[in-house]
Amino acid sequence: MKFGGTSVANLERIHNVARLVKEQVDKGDQVAVVVSAMSGETNRLVGLCEEAFELYDAQEYDTVVSTGEQVTVGLLAIVLKKMGLNARSWLGWQMPFVTSRHHSRAQIEEIDGSDIIAGFEQGQVAVCAGFQGVTPDSRISTLGRGGSDTSAVALAIAVQADQCDIYTDVDGVYTSDPRVVPRARKIDRISHEEMLELASLGAKVLQTRSVSLAARYDMPLRVLSSLESKPGTTVCKEEDIMETKVVSGVAFSRDEAKITLVDIPDRPGIASSIFNTLGAINVDMIVQSRTETDDTTDMTFTVSRADYSRALEQLNSASEEIGFQQIDSDNAVCKVSIVGTGMKSATGVAQTMFRELAAKGINVQVISTSEIKISVLIAEEYLELAVRCLHTAFGLDAEEAVAAE
Repeated sequence: MKFGGTSVANLERIHNVARLVKEQVDKGDQVAVVVSAMSGETNRLVGLCEEAFELYDAQEYDTVVSTGEQVTVGLLAIVLKKMGLNARSWLGWQMPFVTSRHHSRAQIEEIDGSDIIAGFEQGQVAVCAGFQGVTPDSRISTLGRGGSDTSAVALAIAVQADQCDIYTDVDGVYTSDPRVVPRARKIDRISHEEMLELASLGAKVLQTRSVSLAARYDMPLRVLSSLESKPGTTVCKEEDIMETKVVSGVAFSRDEAKITLVDIPDRPGIASSIFNTLGAINVDMIVQSRTETDDTTDMTFTVSRADYSRALEQLNSASEEIGFQQIDSDNAVCKVSIVGTGMKSATGVAQTMFRELAAKGINVQVISTSEIKISVLIAEEYLELAVRCLHTAFGLDAEEAVAAE
């Protein structure tokens, strides 16, 4: 059972979490709990590091920001003991969660779950700190934002759990963001593959690394609300889903910026030169198109808005080496995507998508596809219109909302 920051935001909510844990224990289950820091606490600790020194040491940063989870596991263990349960808190270095040395963004390399399993045999509830681990040289490490989800899935795998329940402030995975699409409906079951695409495309319910890990080890996930008792969404193997829709969800991302290099030499190695220049900047959608002459081409790609200015600066500094004539750029764009394993065998999906967008007067600037996804880049002003019309076109609207109209 994993509980995020909003679920443990104060003592009242920690008591609520303890009640949910006790309900599971009373059913006869062996339970490990992973918790995040209280809502807002990690931001406060990060702020203190930045205030102390802008160029802080990443190892000491991890020492500071990991303390939020230490407080939460201790408080939850205290409340569980008050309820009569045999509970024990575990920090990342005690389990241990052995990670890489990439401080503030470490990767889990090994977990020894034997001590926690031994505790299960004595009726113990393990209350474990998410987000944190320890490097091989015994330094505290953290997994980066959203790392508690990854901690929970990794621990579930290490102790051979039947499933991993992720409790959050929403009651499941929806066909789209209900704040943008009022007709969005909760999905009962979704495949790991679909959830991974939705998470990477902007759906914030689960962290991408956690879904990827669950998929690799066939660990079933459930997304549940810690604040209300509802069935939630199960994330599982595709073959465990009886019936799949062609499109399972419509995702979107506002964090997009488009860059086009105009009239670059059309020669082998030009793409390598461009993306070597960008270095660690993550590039997403890429399109190369012919120009009026045979010896030049245009290259369009997207980066996150956070990297937009830096990308332009690095490209301009390498203009002579790359050989482009000009840069066209736009950071008022967004990405809208449809996702579904049913697209593997269905026909006419792209046709429906582009027809619906054209009917609304929405111009598609860039397209990228995979076996279960089609993404388009459009002007940001059309985001909500595009998401809603595609949601309706692919039959995802909640039945009760349609009936009400």
